[in-house]
Amino acid sequence: MFLQRILVLTAFLCAILLPSSSRAQTKSSGASAPDTSQSLQKGLSLAKAGHCSEALPLLKKSLAHVEDKSLKRDAGLAGVRCALFADQPEAVTEFLRSLNRDFPRDPEVLYVSVHAYSDLSTRAAQELARFAPDSYPAHELNAESLELQGKWDDAAKEYQQILKQNPDLPGIHFRMGRLLLSKPNPPADVGAQARKEFVQELKIDSSNAEAEFILGELARQEQQWDDAVKHFSRATQLDAGFGDAQLGLGASLIATKQFAEAVPPLEAAVKLQPTNPVAHYNLATAYSRSGRKAEADKEFAIHRQMTQKEPPPENKGQENPN
Repeated sequence: MFLQRILVLTAFLCAILLPSSSRAQTKSSGASAPDTSQSLQKGLSLAKAGHCSEALPLLKKSLAHVEDKSLKRDAGLAGVRCALFADQPEAVTEFLRSLNRDFPRDPEVLYVSVHAYSDLSTRAAQELARFAPDSYPAHELNAESLELQGKWDDAAKEYQQILKQNPDLPGIHFRMGRLLLSKPNPPADVGAQARKEFVQELKIDSSNAEAEFILGELARQEQQWDDAVKHFSRATQLDAGFGDAQLGLGASLIATKQFAEAVPPLEAAVKLQPTNPVAHYNLATAYSRSGRKAEADKEFAIHRQMTQKEPPPENKGQENPN
């Protein structure tokens, strides 16, 4: 049952990885040594014929020295294919690193990368299910898969099983709380249930910035501004690069009319999320209410340029307030 629940992507397409005969016969540039070119051509031919164990050493050796871009790309793609067939995960990642370094935006390379990493992930999941099916990582992986399938109750059972075995394991109460908030048609007290999970998570792992952030969001939704400020503040202290937490803190401070105090987190939010119009609008409001008119006008202008429309009805009247 465990393996049936693992999300396996589409089978790896061998034809995509095989170099075409015309490309495989492309001559190496003059900068490549003749023996390197011959070794690479031999490796490509062996790979195309399915002799991967013989091809891999030649492809690995030649890849670092060949300068012809077409040959290098073909060698990398053939190397990924052969390394997967030969069950050599380290070689797979080595070829992928080379391909993504030298051809970072090549559609075929990106496509192959997706399927190769998916294949490696699936194999690792199979190994986990085979050798440690009752371990908490196996249950956690299964729960994550069930969540992706929308099987919320089954996923919850997996997390509960983990907590029976490891009641103080970090991250599980957080996942339980997140699952409760993700379920469609939740009960009326879902917020209270989720809050208990996040509070318990923080007792186990006080450094979980995401748990603090969600507690802040729950408080904000209920307009419990003091609690919102407390949790958002804690989240930003734990992770200064948490843009959503900086924005939540600034917005909550605005709600409590602490406009000057709202400016620093909102400035941080704008730096972290420069394309977020909400961050610019809130910063403009904080500037305006703090008497910093010129800076407010600039941020309001940025917001207008981003949205190309009037502020939403609930925000009208905040722009350039006296």
